[in-house]
Amino acid sequence: MSIRVGIIGTGRISDWVLKGAVLEPRFVAAAVCSRSEETAIAFAAKHCIPKTFNDISLMASDPSIDAIYIGTPNHTHHDIAIECMSHGKHVLCEKPLASNAREVREMIAAARANGVVLMEAMISTLSPNFRMVQERLKNLGTVRHYSGTFCQYSSKFDQLKRIIAGEEDSPVPSSFNPERSGGALMDIGIYPIYPMVTLFGRPKSVKANVTTCKVPTSEGLGNIDLQGCATFEYDGMSATAMYSKIADSRLRTEISCEGGILSLDQIHITRQVDFIPHGAPTSGRSSGPSKEDITVPCDPDEYFCEFKEFIDVIDNGRMESTNNSLANSLIVAEIMDEIRRQGEVSFPAD
Repeated sequence: MSIRVGIIGTGRISDWVLKGAVLEPRFVAAAVCSRSEETAIAFAAKHCIPKTFNDISLMASDPSIDAIYIGTPNHTHHDIAIECMSHGKHVLCEKPLASNAREVREMIAAARANGVVLMEAMISTLSPNFRMVQERLKNLGTVRHYSGTFCQYSSKFDQLKRIIAGEEDSPVPSSFNPERSGGALMDIGIYPIYPMVTLFGRPKSVKANVTTCKVPTSEGLGNIDLQGCATFEYDGMSATAMYSKIADSRLRTEISCEGGILSLDQIHITRQVDFIPHGAPTSGRSSGPSKEDITVPCDPDEYFCEFKEFIDVIDNGRMESTNNSLANSLIVAEIMDEIRRQGEVSFPAD
């Protein structure tokens, strides 16, 4: 069964994901939509896509298209997804699914009302090594702590500093723009949080420490988050998520269980996993138990997994993904709303 997919958005992320999407034999790139006809034509030529649009409604109503991938800025996801679903199109929407939990609830309602699949394009929870970790956890006893980290100095941060200092008269980059539902949490903080929810569900409490700054907006100055660290309480375990767009980190993600530790090289797309078994206390006198590399083969492209999952769901007549379920996406949105509330970061969509 082939799934004919329309691509909305011609930015860098759409370029990236298509390289993985075309490796799924059931995927057909049927059309592309951009606000600029010229941009749409250029993108279509680059990726051998037969149809171009510069009107989302026209693409959404085209009977030759089965599903839509949304790769536009965060603040546009809600309206575009609902428009597409109202025309009976399945939707794979780039993360974060929407600006806030209210919008996510409305998108879920639209998916159910129109009988279509809605899935958040979150690769963290769909990669082969993450799925292997899910299985290994079943045999490692009680989980006591989860620590997820994604810190990556943004190529746009130096530009942002110049804009704030008045040295450059440019628009604030989307990834740091509250009017576009940007910020470190929405851009990369979601990567350690979503796997936590997939593995352990909704936490009992959230406490966040958020670094923010003021950036120019159409209304004057707006608060945006640059980095953060959130702690979460679960029954019998704790969790932390650390993220930053203003500093790098090479910390691995760890899941500590009574039966040992699962150590992931990175959480946004896990390529390597170690298992360190539980051992006797060493008091610093020995190196402790030896680690075991339990890595499984990765996909040929890191974005392949999300298109495979999306098409599997449609192909098998299911209404949603198991890992990237609508319930998980809503819990994650509610957590991020609370972190932003504690950090005093708000969006126009709020």
